[in-house]
Amino acid sequence: MKRQIVYFPDAALSRPCIAMTSFDQALRDLADDLYDTLRAAPGVGITAAHIGIASRLVVLDLPELGGRRTYVNPDITWFSPDLMSHTEGSISMPGATETVTRPKAITVRYQDLDGQAIEERMEDFAAICMQHEVDQLDGMFWLKRLSKLKRDRLVRKWEKSQRQGA
Repeated sequence: MKRQIVYFPDAALSRPCIAMTSFDQALRDLADDLYDTLRAAPGVGITAAHIGIASRLVVLDLPELGGRRTYVNPDITWFSPDLMSHTEGSISMPGATETVTRPKAITVRYQDLDGQAIEERMEDFAAICMQHEVDQLDGMFWLKRLSKLKRDRLVRKWEKSQRQGA
């Protein structure tokens, strides 16, 4: 079921999310709802925070990962010293994009929907997406990765587009 996305500057986007402890049907239903919401947005990644739920849950839908992937309680345990720049945005701020530089590769530890612990290395676009979503789980909206000048310019442009009903 598609859920309502919360939009910048909603406080839910600045709150750190708490670990999921129940690996039950409610978790599976929430993951399915996140996927439905992501597809409707459209986007390539979503967290529970994007729908106002402060739980550490990420759904990515990337061809390089084989399509839909669900990550419960993801934690990045290693960052590559090599960096990569990529244009980022958010389903909570549609139409606003800017270049962000992040580590090119990471190792992420997470649980699947059954609670099984998994460790995975990610590179390139998949690594960028996971870092973006883990930042969101930590209460760091992607704009905080921008310089103050770029952030202020983008926020002004976003606010203007919202006043004009874009």
